[in-house]
Amino acid sequence: MTHQDTTPEPVANKATEDSTTGTTGSTTAAPAVPTASSDPTKWGRVDADGTVYVRTADGERAIGSWQAGDAAEGLALYARKFDDLLTEVELLETRLSSRAGDPKHTLTSAKHLHESLADAAVVGDLAALAARIEHLLARAERAVEGAKHEKEQARADAIARKEALVAEAEQIAAEATHWKSAGDRLREILEEWKKVRGVDRKTDEQLWRRFSKARDAFSRRRGSHFAELDRQRAASKARKQELVEEAESLTESTDWGETANRYKQLMAEWKAAGRAPKDSDEALWQRFRAAQDRFFSRRSEAFSERDAEFAANAKLKEELLVEAEQIDPSADLKAAQAHLHRIQERWDEIGKVPRERMRELEGRLRAVGDKVRAAADQQWRRTDPEAQARVDQFRERVEQFEAQAEKARAAGDERRAKKAQEQADQWREWLAAAEQAIASR
Repeated sequence: MTHQDTTPEPVANKATEDSTTGTTGSTTAAPAVPTASSDPTKWGRVDADGTVYVRTADGERAIGSWQAGDAAEGLALYARKFDDLLTEVELLETRLSSRAGDPKHTLTSAKHLHESLADAAVVGDLAALAARIEHLLARAERAVEGAKHEKEQARADAIARKEALVAEAEQIAAEATHWKSAGDRLREILEEWKKVRGVDRKTDEQLWRRFSKARDAFSRRRGSHFAELDRQRAASKARKQELVEEAESLTESTDWGETANRYKQLMAEWKAAGRAPKDSDEALWQRFRAAQDRFFSRRSEAFSERDAEFAANAKLKEELLVEAEQIDPSADLKAAQAHLHRIQERWDEIGKVPRERMRELEGRLRAVGDKVRAAADQQWRRTDPEAQARVDQFRERVEQFEAQAEKARAAGDERRAKKAQEQADQWREWLAAAEQAIASR
């Protein structure tokens, strides 16, 4: 069977368009490849001895032999094989477009298809199929490059994220003092760490060692903190036990002022002692407060009794003041003094009064005492022996000098009489002044 060597016109088929694969460059449509099954005779023939040929740009190429029957059936079989190759190419293109698989596998399959075309036992437009596969190879290479870039970027991002997590963990290990929240955060970092993928093993191990070291450092520091806290709380418990025992020993004291001040000091020492373990701290505090309450309750009762007693004393002293304020020292000074003395003794026997009444009551009694003392002072000044002796002396000198003046005048000695009279007049002035001083007391 002879054939005409013609190159068929390409026809449209279901070729897909190229899509972006993650690399730079413009998107181009895949070359169209006509299906061979629709008209196998355009792409090959079967000669009289059953040899099957495919037409190529370089001429015909024998691809097989058909001895089973009608030549058209044989040609159709080889055309379907061509269409199967085209379908395989289209599937690889779809895989690239959908990013469903590893582009390296697609590239390897495309290379295998391209290499097999030279000896492929198919009937169809091999030149168009070769162009389509070359287009697929170019796409696959760009996809491989893009995937490589994405993988490198993902690795860099993963490393950066783990480095950030490590840095945060190291900061927590070095600085954190909010132990619970810091511990919770470290656990969150660990969970996030497990989700970060794509770091190479060497780098991952290095970062993991840093992270583990940070966690261990935090655990040691936290353990040390709580161990020290336990020691402090144990010391606080011992100190508070001492304070409680002293507080309890003071509950029956009647030295109200001194004991109340000591309770205030104990409270200040309690606050300075710090916190004991929670269960012990609360129990000790209840004992300490009960001791305080016992003492101050007793003091309050005592003060209430004392206030009632003082109020009664104030009433008695008011009655005594009424009696005292009736004393009249001008009538009988000695009787007034004796009466006042008896009142003062009774005053002392009555005892204390409320603080706010002391000034008033003591002032009224003091006024009575001042009145009696003033009368006594006045009487003393009037009966002062030394003052009276001076008056008598001055009077005697006046009489002495007047007698001398009279004697001198009788003797006719006016000069001596005048001198004696002058001296008598001088002493008379002094006498008058002394008598006035006594009278004014």
